[in-house]
Amino acid sequence: MKITGVQLRDIIDIFGYKVVCDFDKIDQTEITVADVTRPGLQLAGYFKHFGPDRMQLIGNMEMAYLDSLSKQEKIICLGKLFATGIPCLILSRSHEPFPELLSCAEQHSIPVLQSDESTATIYSSLVKYLNVELAPRCLMHGVLVEVLGEGVLILGESGVGKSETALELVKRGHRLIADDMVEARRVSDTTLLGMAPENIRHLIEIRGLGILDVKELYGVSAVKVQENIDFIINMEFWDENKVYSRLGNEDEVTSILGVSVPSVTIPVRPGRNLAIIVEFGAINFRNKRMGHDVVKDLNDRIFNKS
Repeated sequence: MKITGVQLRDIIDIFGYKVVCDFDKIDQTEITVADVTRPGLQLAGYFKHFGPDRMQLIGNMEMAYLDSLSKQEKIICLGKLFATGIPCLILSRSHEPFPELLSCAEQHSIPVLQSDESTATIYSSLVKYLNVELAPRCLMHGVLVEVLGEGVLILGESGVGKSETALELVKRGHRLIADDMVEARRVSDTTLLGMAPENIRHLIEIRGLGILDVKELYGVSAVKVQENIDFIINMEFWDENKVYSRLGNEDEVTSILGVSVPSVTIPVRPGRNLAIIVEFGAINFRNKRMGHDVVKDLNDRIFNKS
């Protein structure tokens, strides 16, 4: 899935920024870079490595520097900044734009926004939001559930029992994030965030019963909008000719969008309680992450006895 950008109008609505001037540009402006710049060096005239496609944020330091300049100097430095075609300028802490700033913004048709939040709060909130919205992503056929605080992605062929397992997990007090289609986003080099496409959010399909609304049936505590993908369980139909791990000492990983996620392969055949297996798999994964290795402990017991 290719993401072109986030509408500036959506950002304004979500964060409640005040529009000082827009010049009919807000609804046509897209933010395509998950970063925000405080243009201190640029106001001083240094533009090497400057990214004009980033939102610009001015706080106390930048305003203090501009206040120290003459009117003509303000026009010159702000004119250079706006001439780069930045998507918008945000004033933090309810700083009032002075006439020279508004004049330069009008000359280059650059929207100016205002917020009463601190500069650090605006910066961190925007970067976090943009990192998620602009993250590389892909759609996967699977089920995502939160089991005991761990985001467990269940993958496997159609009909292997993924949705039935998720429904049983919900009955056992865990939470559903996505059924059938999972949208995975790489929000950092080591972190994947999973969610359901909006049109099927909170819904689950059970063959023979049809589409069920988990939120309506079990309440809001049974669902969640998004969750990190911490652990992957690959379900496959039992193959009599395949040798499956019995000790669990192999380090298996599944790569999604370049991120390697710890995983296991669970063979499925009639009579296996898959929900309990998934639940125990999540507990065991957390146990390993906390440094406890049951296979190593077993080996130590055996060799110490001998």
